[in-house]
Amino acid sequence: MNHQPMTVTGWLLSADRIAAGAVAALHSEAQLTPKPGLVDRRGNRCHPDMSLSLLAISAESLRDPLRQCVQAARAIPLGPQLRARIGIIGRRGEQRMLAATGNVNTHRGALWTLGLLAAGAAVTESVESVASFAADLARTPDPGLLAPTDHALSHGQQARLRFGVSGAVGEAAAGFPHVLSCGLPALRAAREREESADHAALNGLMAIMASLDDTCVLHRGGPAALRLVQRGAAEVVRNGGCATVDGRNRLQRLCRDAARGGLSCGGAADLLTATLFLDSLPLREGC
Repeated sequence: MNHQPMTVTGWLLSADRIAAGAVAALHSEAQLTPKPGLVDRRGNRCHPDMSLSLLAISAESLRDPLRQCVQAARAIPLGPQLRARIGIIGRRGEQRMLAATGNVNTHRGALWTLGLLAAGAAVTESVESVASFAADLARTPDPGLLAPTDHALSHGQQARLRFGVSGAVGEAAAGFPHVLSCGLPALRAAREREESADHAALNGLMAIMASLDDTCVLHRGGPAALRLVQRGAAEVVRNGGCATVDGRNRLQRLCRDAARGGLSCGGAADLLTATLFLDSLPLREGC
């Protein structure tokens, strides 16, 4: 797809507005309850080093880096130079986040996802073209990225190599299929049924979890844990979603299973955040 920067018009969202939408999505994802294997208003059993207040601090620390991603995309054409600039912003943003959280990795994956999508939202005007721009950017090699040594690999990178899954990098390079084909349709279908905002978001999360090869789950529990999470989420969906009694009961069961196994569904959480972010923007449908 040819991504030409839009002419600045009255429609074009400000960098502040796009960054605010991304930060608001981070706050909304954190507060959403109940979520399997994630920090929420019930507590932090699977993430004892995190809390809702820490996640809020982390989200706010990313506001300026996300704004910079928008500004970069409007100043530099899509290509290696923009990819290099986004990489610099991302690495500095990660250090800013770690400084704010006392070196706790709260939103590293979300920064990658939201930074790419914020850049896409800066210069295109549909959900599909935002995701396509982000995919093109993700597939462009970052000249400033050093090859990590084995001991410096993130948990997600380790899981990708060990289990042969694509992870967050593959999801972005493919144009965020779990956001466009799972999260957004489930969220919007629930809204059309006049379900609450929380139920709609939880349904989006379940739709993502049902098929996502979540590297966070794989890192902690391996393939058996991933099958448990995917099967449990699919059961919630099959039984009417989180607004129904049966669906809610299965969601609670999945939450107990995740807590018992000490699992983290962090990959799904990042994609739910991306879903909420894109849903919050006045983007049109279609390329």
